[in-house]
Amino acid sequence: MTVYDYVIVGSGVAGLNAARLIPHDKKVLIVCKQSPWECNTFWAQGGIVRARDKEDIPLHVEDTMIAGAYLNDIKAVTLLSEKSIGAVDNLIENGFQFDRNAQGELAFTKEAAHSRSRILHADGDATGRELHMFLLQNCPHEIITASIVIDLLIEDDVCYGVHILQNNDTDKVIYAHHTIIASGGVGSIYRYHTNSTTIAGDIQGICVEKGIKLRDMEMIQFHPTVFVDSQNARKQLLTEALRGEGAIIEDENGYPFLGEYHKDKELAPRDVVSRAIFDYSKKTGSKVYISFHNFEKNDFKKRFPNIYKDLREIGFDLPYERVPISPAFHYSMGGIEVDLNSKVLGFKNLYAVGEVSSTGVHGANRLASNSLLEGLVFSELAVNDSLNNPYEIEIENYKKEMPYYTLEKKKDKAIKNALRTLMWKHVGIVRVRQDLIDSLEEIEAYLKEDIGRLLYLRLLTAKSIVKSAIERKESIGAHYIQER
Repeated sequence: MTVYDYVIVGSGVAGLNAARLIPHDKKVLIVCKQSPWECNTFWAQGGIVRARDKEDIPLHVEDTMIAGAYLNDIKAVTLLSEKSIGAVDNLIENGFQFDRNAQGELAFTKEAAHSRSRILHADGDATGRELHMFLLQNCPHEIITASIVIDLLIEDDVCYGVHILQNNDTDKVIYAHHTIIASGGVGSIYRYHTNSTTIAGDIQGICVEKGIKLRDMEMIQFHPTVFVDSQNARKQLLTEALRGEGAIIEDENGYPFLGEYHKDKELAPRDVVSRAIFDYSKKTGSKVYISFHNFEKNDFKKRFPNIYKDLREIGFDLPYERVPISPAFHYSMGGIEVDLNSKVLGFKNLYAVGEVSSTGVHGANRLASNSLLEGLVFSELAVNDSLNNPYEIEIENYKKEMPYYTLEKKKDKAIKNALRTLMWKHVGIVRVRQDLIDSLEEIEAYLKEDIGRLLYLRLLTAKSIVKSAIERKESIGAHYIQER
C-alpha cells in the first residue's frame, strides 16, 4: 500500500508553492478537482505585495490592519510583511519575471488602501496566470486531475490522508504522512462571483462535518468592479489596479459619486466601495459604470492587455467606452483556523494554506494583492514546519470504514441554484438579521433533503457562514448589518 509523504489538495499558488519547496526526494501527490489551471490563482489579475524595504514593513502592516478593521492578528500580519521580501525575491531568483520600468527596475504600482506603491505585476494584468504557469513548470511532483476530495481521513488528532473520487466513478484512498489543504474559498455558492467554478467550499463543509474549527466565515469580500452581464458562471473581474491608475466609477450621467461615501473615492477599501455602489444604485436606481477616459489607448493595451482583449471580444472599445459594473463575491477572509505555521489547530500533521485557511492576516477585509503573497509565505511556513517536525502515520491506527457517497442526485441542481440566490440576496454586501435567521432555517431544511455529497458539503459551508453572520451582531469591515 502506497503512503505518500505529502498529499496536497489544490493546485493554486499555495498548493503549488508548497510542492515547489518540498524536497524532490519526498513522495508527493497533488490532487486537483479538474485541470491544474482551474483555480483562482490562474484568473488573478492583481499583483503581489512586496514590502519595498525594511522601513516599509510597518507601513504595510498598518495598511493591512486598517483594511481589516483591526480584526487581524497583528503577529500574522507582521510575519506576512517581514517575509514578503524573501518570498518574492525567491521567485525572481528562480526565474520568475515581474514587469519592469524603462530603467529595468521592478515596476511597483499602487492599489486601493495602500499608502504607497508596493505591488508587483506580471504581463500587466495577468500576474496570477504567469505565476501559476511558473509554479507548474517548477513542480517536480505528481499531479492527478479530475479528482474530487470527498472526505478527510481523520482519527483523533491525526489526518491519515484523503478519500477522493476520480473521473466521477473511481473511489480511491490516499494515505499520507502530511496533508496540506490548499483548496481555495467558497465562490460558487454565490450567484455572482469572480472565482473558478471549481471553488465551492467542499473542504470547508468537510471541516464542519469533522468538527475542525472554522473562523471568521462571515467575512466575505465582494469585489466592487465586476462585469456581471454575461452567461458565464465566473464573472469578468476588473482589477483594482484600474482604479489605482486612474479609472473612475460613475453613474449613468457620468457623476463620480464615490466622494459622497469616502475621502479616498476610488482608492477606498473594497468593502467601502462595494457598499457605496450597492447603496447608490438602490437609492437612485442608476446603473453604475467604470470609466477609463483618463487612459491613452496604447498605454491601456500595454498595461491591461487581457482586460482589453476580453472586453473587446464582448464588444467594448476600451478605453473609449465605459463598462457597466456590479460588486460580486471575490474572496473569503475566513476559513480553517491555523497557527502561524499554517498547522490546523489541534492536529499533528494537517495544514491549511491560502484562501481555505484563516491565518488572521486579513481580518474583516483583505487588503488588495495580499492574497497571492499569503499563499507564498504561509505555504513556505507550512513546509518548513513539517520538515522540522516530521510525522509518520500508522495506517493500522485508522479504523473507520470508508463510506460510499453519491456525488449528485436529482434534486441537487434546483437546490444549488436556490442556495446561490439565497446567499447573494441575504448573506451579501448588506445583511439584515432576520433575513439571516430565515436563511439559516432554509439551509437546515435543504440539509434534510435526499441530496448528493457535494451539495451537502456546500450547504454545511453556507450554514457556517450564515451562523457566523448571525453571531456577529455589530457591523465591522465586510460584515455590514442593516436594520430592515
